[in-house]
This record gives sequence, C-alpha cells and structure tokens, in this order.
Amino acid sequence: MRAAARRAEALAARLPPLLLAAERVAATVAAGLHGRRRVGEGDSFWQFRPFATGDATARIDWRQSAKSHRTFVRETEWEAAQTCFLWRDASPSMRWRSPLAPVEKAARAELLLLSLAALLLRGGERVRLIDTATPFSAGTAALAGLAEALARAPEGAGLPQAGALPRFATVVLISDFLSPIAEISALLGRFAALSARGVLLQILDPAERDLPYDGRVRFLGLEGEGEMVIPRVEGVRAAYQARLAAQTAAVAESARKAGFGFASHLTDRPPETALLALYMALAA
Repeated sequence: MRAAARRAEALAARLPPLLLAAERVAATVAAGLHGRRRVGEGDSFWQFRPFATGDATARIDWRQSAKSHRTFVRETEWEAAQTCFLWRDASPSMRWRSPLAPVEKAARAELLLLSLAALLLRGGERVRLIDTATPFSAGTAALAGLAEALARAPEGAGLPQAGALPRFATVVLISDFLSPIAEISALLGRFAALSARGVLLQILDPAERDLPYDGRVRFLGLEGEGEMVIPRVEGVRAAYQARLAAQTAAVAESARKAGFGFASHLTDRPPETALLALYMALAA
C-alpha cells in the first residue's frame, strides 16, 4: 500500500508540469496551422473554389459568382469526428539519455504524444491510447485524463497490438524502432490489413546516432542483453552508423509499404519541429 501511495504521489507531481509543457508545445505549433479540415458533408462553410466539370449546379454559389467573371461552388467542412489511436514505446531502452540530450527518449515521446493529442482535441477530433482501456477522449478537458492514463500505463517491452483497432483507424506510433525489422514489418502489415493509416515517429538520442565515444567503453544492455566491452569504440563507429542507418531505412520502407508516414527526431532538438512533422504527416 505504501509503495502504491508513493507511486500515486509521484504521478500527481509529474502530471501538471508535463501537461503545461504539452500545451505550450501544441500552442506554438498551432499558431501556424489551419487544422486538418477536409471537404465533406457538414453545415460549416470552408471555402469557395472555381466550378469544375462534374460539379452539381446546385452547389454553385451565385452571389459569390456574381462578383467576378468566374463561377464558384461553396464547400462545407467534413464534420465527422475522427479518432486517432496513439502509442508510445514504454520499454526500458526508452528510459535512457546521454549527456548530449536534455531528456530521456521516453520523456520526449510522452511530451510529443500529449502535444499531438492537444492539437487533435482542439480540432474536434478524438484520441485514444493503444493497449489501454481508456475510453475515447474528446475536447480539450480530456487531455488531463489522457495524461493520467499514460502515466499509469505499465512499462513493457515490445510493440503494440493491432487486433483491437477498428478498420480505417488513424494510428501514431512513437518509438526508437530498434526492434527487429521483421517484428515491425509484421505489425505494420496487420495495420495495413485493417486499412489503418498513420505515422511512425522515430526518437533517438544523438549519442545513439553518432556513437561519439573514444577508447575503451563498456556498454550495458537495458533489456537483459548483458554487457559488452569495446576496446576502441572509434574503430567500430562507421560500421555502427551504417547498421543504424540501415535499420532506419528499413523501418521507413516498411512504413511506406503499409501506407504510413515516417519521421525521425533527436532528443537534443526542439520538440516543436517533431510535432509539426507529425501533424503535417497526418494532414497529408
């Protein structure tokens, strides 16, 4: 009971700063966006556009057309709320950072997930965490509940499950994507079978990308891999970087084949750049 109480207190202390940071990042990005609006059935006016072959004459806006020598149709905004399913890697390897980065990969993943949720909720869309029993969330007030569910989700290794998703779901996966490529491709194949679409965001520490060490270094595995001592790290740097580049390229190709977008982010970079890339990939 005491351990549970301490954990609850720790969660309560962490949530307000995390929510404030997520809202700040979302507000910065939202200032230059116009939302993920789409043409469709609805009552809200979106835009006028020139009449095109195949358009019904009933859609012509005669008042707007009378102002020029062109014929315009009136488009409304598609108002059906969409649900975006979100997941961030909670494996132990995400809880690592080098001296080159200000935060752990896990912390940056949580911040970006909540920031994206804040943007989507502001746009009237719904969000839900994959692999949890949290209900659909809608409205900006739901962000706190989403953050609490995220904080209480247990740590674990491995990729999310695809079975519980509905067809045509929108999915965002945030991870370092250093799992075996066969497992990643299999997961994306299951998503593709459900006609799901979305984005993968790879988060890496700059030291993971560059391996900026020299001399004798002892590496400790965070997920039971044991340890490895390399006498001269600089001697394996090129091979390591080539291996990592091949992994990233394979993940990006698997995403492309499944109809997903792919973006990458380093934890020493501003989170706003990654959030904008995520949001624009969803809009595309």
